[in-house]
Amino acid sequence: MRAFRKPQSAVFLYRDGMINRPETSSSIRISEERNGMRLVSVSADVSANRKEWETAYSLELIEHILRVKGPAWLCDEIMRDEDPSTCESFIRWNILTYLDREDFAGRRLLDFGSGHGASTMVLSRMFPQTRIVGVELVSECVEVARKRAEFYGVTDRVRFALSPDSNSLPAGIGGDFDYVVLSGVYEHLLPEERQSVLPLVWSRLRQGGMLFIFETPHRWFPIESHTTVLPFINYLPDRVAHWSARHFSRSYRVKPDISWTDLLREGIRGGTVREIVSILDGRGAELLSPSYDGATRDQIDLWYQHVVDSADGRKLLTRRLAMLVLKGIKAVTGYALSPYLGVAFRKYESP
Repeated sequence: MRAFRKPQSAVFLYRDGMINRPETSSSIRISEERNGMRLVSVSADVSANRKEWETAYSLELIEHILRVKGPAWLCDEIMRDEDPSTCESFIRWNILTYLDREDFAGRRLLDFGSGHGASTMVLSRMFPQTRIVGVELVSECVEVARKRAEFYGVTDRVRFALSPDSNSLPAGIGGDFDYVVLSGVYEHLLPEERQSVLPLVWSRLRQGGMLFIFETPHRWFPIESHTTVLPFINYLPDRVAHWSARHFSRSYRVKPDISWTDLLREGIRGGTVREIVSILDGRGAELLSPSYDGATRDQIDLWYQHVVDSADGRKLLTRRLAMLVLKGIKAVTGYALSPYLGVAFRKYESP
């Protein structure tokens, strides 16, 4: 009979950004499983979205993410990289709907607003012959992203740089790029930043290159599900929306004294295709239509394909009904209204 080594466990106590190792109970337990994976468990007294996740991450990387993200979102941050129904699904449907994997070989890609590096690691796996630069405004995020790249051994073709401010790109990131990706980023830009950041990253795109913007909530969808989780707040004037969010939202993102600027930074106002087109107007931007085996033809299809990857059972049925309603609205109005945007632009080739 084969003998197994008894799994080892690490127990952590998280307090005020510090990790201690007590002898008794704590907030997070990391158990080494027999399959070589680690089971991360967050104790019930911590308010978290996902409280358990099995990961291939090293203990050092898990600890580093814990220090930066805290216990409540530890498992969620890890799964964004490892669960194919999250970042990978968004990237697959919002990029490979327009291009083949082979189109990325030998190219340069800018992951603008790379955060903690989860989406960048997915991009590096999907396009292993692509050189990727991730830029981010928060130094702690860049630290986690670099640790992820070290863990996967991709630092020879993936690197991260810290932006000096919200309207600039870091110095020394090289020349122009073939592709630029904004994944779950656009909604966090303040209105004035959108007017400056999009032209900035567009200026670093080569002729014939492509810009992808996705995982951004739709500004006019009836339910604002990203920040406040409130219905119809998207249609209220800013001052009324601010008051309503502070008084009625139960979302972790909304504190009773939160300012309107901070709510905008959290992503309350989403975006629209028309807004993005207007910012890029006159800059040689061609808005592309999605096409994947003839089945993915608009924003609604892109959203629903991701839903198929991530939902199951009753949730999938509910979302299918929602998709049919949205298709009906499009048939009547001609407008493709979906919970999330997924748009792609090509830069005109010089004549």
